[in-house]
Amino acid sequence: MADYDPRTATGIPTEPVGSMPRPATLQEAYAAYDEGKIDKAALEAEQEAAVDDTLARYEATGAPIISDGEQRWSSFATYPITDTLAGTGLAPSLGPGGQFFAIFADGHGRQLPKLVKGPFEYANYAADSLRKSIPKTTRPMKQAVISPSMLALLYPLEDPVEGYSREDFEAKLVDECEKDIRQSFDAGAARVSVDFTEGRLATRADPRNPWTGAGLLPHFIELINGVMARFSPEERTKIGVHTCPGGDRDSVHSADVPYNNLLPEMFRINAGYFLIQLASEREKDPVYESIGKHLRTDADGVTQMAYLGVVNPGNPRVESAEEIADRLVRAADFIDRQQLGSTDDCGFSPFSIDEKPNHGSPDFARDVAFQKITNRVAGTRMAAERLGVS
Repeated sequence: MADYDPRTATGIPTEPVGSMPRPATLQEAYAAYDEGKIDKAALEAEQEAAVDDTLARYEATGAPIISDGEQRWSSFATYPITDTLAGTGLAPSLGPGGQFFAIFADGHGRQLPKLVKGPFEYANYAADSLRKSIPKTTRPMKQAVISPSMLALLYPLEDPVEGYSREDFEAKLVDECEKDIRQSFDAGAARVSVDFTEGRLATRADPRNPWTGAGLLPHFIELINGVMARFSPEERTKIGVHTCPGGDRDSVHSADVPYNNLLPEMFRINAGYFLIQLASEREKDPVYESIGKHLRTDADGVTQMAYLGVVNPGNPRVESAEEIADRLVRAADFIDRQQLGSTDDCGFSPFSIDEKPNHGSPDFARDVAFQKITNRVAGTRMAAERLGVS
């Protein structure tokens, strides 16, 4: 676990969620690898080139903590179980044709594989990528990991898996998520956040996607708290939870679901901080108010922090530093300024194949992302000065 004070550079802490758009050349390499046109070494060469470019451009933003942009991952959700979104390298306990994780507002969906036999274990860990990236930069790095609740959707909603109970599977998920976090810290991560985009979606009953109507939010929180219970209060100050209404092909899956369906329950998670989508939220004051009301000063020994989303990855318009500062200053009317941080609404491109239609191309989306991060850092520093936070 790296020694890192998140207030040093900006007063109000700021950090990314995780992913960055993959360059078009890397997306083409993923497709070519799935088609058998290139070997894994060729794919890995493109991944390393993308990571090198990501880290160099991240450093240029002035961000105090950075990410490798998940350039080596199939997606934020599937990196432990498959090498590519098409299923190349799928873990041996899984098969095709599982539940849809989400159906997005533009009509497209993302389907998970399904558990077909036990025992289950991760094929890849986040630290596998992080170990390769840390020597490439002098900046502190954060690492995102997937939640046990997302991977719980691998188990069929109604039909049991012969010889492997849901209870045994979910106990293994908690073990594997703990291992994913611990290995990330051991590899040198300064912060680790748990992606929980399924949280808001779990409060919607979408007949096209039956799991969303199954009332799973309390159980999801129970699973994540099972992981948090494995860590000390000091460790949990460095462990966050991220919520957003999704982000894929510049579309979302649950932005129309009332935020208050999620927030009061989400803060029951005994994490040290939360990365909360907000820039793209139409009515911000009620969300600020809910956060201020439900954010805890004692979550099993830690004071929770709220890192508010101040830039929208789905919109190519670049928010100015002044606009970002204004949002944080306004939020401080509702949230204790000492519990306030900033972030991006979501990962900029959570899936490795992502056309970014609002932007016109993934390469342009990549340029925009780094501009947004530069302004996030500057605007956060500006807000800290205005609020007297150091």
